[in-house]
Amino acid sequence: MDDVSVKVIISNDQKEVKIPTGIRLLIRRCCHAVLELEQFKGAAEVSVTFVNNEQIRALNSQFRNIDRETDVLSFPLGENGEYDINHDTGAYMLGDIVISMPKAVEQAKLYNHPLQREVGFLTVHSMLHLLGYDHENGGLEEVRMREKEETVLTQIGWKRNNSYYMGEE
Repeated sequence: MDDVSVKVIISNDQKEVKIPTGIRLLIRRCCHAVLELEQFKGAAEVSVTFVNNEQIRALNSQFRNIDRETDVLSFPLGENGEYDINHDTGAYMLGDIVISMPKAVEQAKLYNHPLQREVGFLTVHSMLHLLGYDHENGGLEEVRMREKEETVLTQIGWKRNNSYYMGEE
């Protein structure tokens, strides 16, 4: 019995890509699996929003000064393991995940795997960011993050079937 619980609030703000059946459950499983792997104690809340390329480009430009679309953006609410608490529920508020569904479709085709696996990967990747992991500087931290991503995806049944490159084009 684990003592991890996570409330995942999922919203769809785009119309280009039909959200496949089961993807919301997959996202919840990914969030839970990351928290379990990290031995996170207590209740957590995460918000996940599906957007299109224009919307994610605007967010990337506004918050990162990078004027192009990307696959996923993470907006952590915590720092150094300290998180705001939702006073109504007592849950730790980890932050927001924003996924470009058209970009996820494009990358799934590029890497020759199902859209579900791509969305699962982006969710796990982003959850690790919300928990303080970073790969921007490369090196050991990037390797550790990649290993954790693969561990979680394998646990939930999405083992990597071939090599792929993640990152900014």
